[in-house]
Amino acid sequence: MQGGGPDANIGAVLSSYARERDELIPMLQAVQASFGYISEQAVSEIACRLDISENDVYGVATFYTQFRFTRPGDHIVKVCQGTACHVRGGKRIMNEVCKLLGIRPGETTPDYKFSLERVACFGSCALSPVVVVDGKVYGRMTVEKVRQLLRAIE
Repeated sequence: MQGGGPDANIGAVLSSYARERDELIPMLQAVQASFGYISEQAVSEIACRLDISENDVYGVATFYTQFRFTRPGDHIVKVCQGTACHVRGGKRIMNEVCKLLGIRPGETTPDYKFSLERVACFGSCALSPVVVVDGKVYGRMTVEKVRQLLRAIE
């Protein structure tokens, strides 16, 4: 992810795609892979390139949960709130992460360093409670372990 903003060169990302509606999802995926999210400018450029309305682009993009419309943080922190994690202290872990980062699930820190997500289950119940940071699973978390983990990332 390059983390570019609205002035980033979206046209360069889209240039390798045919100007056909079948390319809409691959274009959305490529933009998000390059910039971390789908900006208003990207929606506009995709709509123009495919000769469809911006509403059509949003209609498709909002149907799929993989697409996001706000810039994510450099580090994505996901805290499991599934049954096994909940029973073993997942709520305490989430509360501590919220306190340390100063954000709630679904938000990003003002400096774009962290985004926080609540996840229903990672399927790693034997390791509960689980936190995943940038795709790496951290099991058997405690409040102290999550403090250390976030400090190490900063």
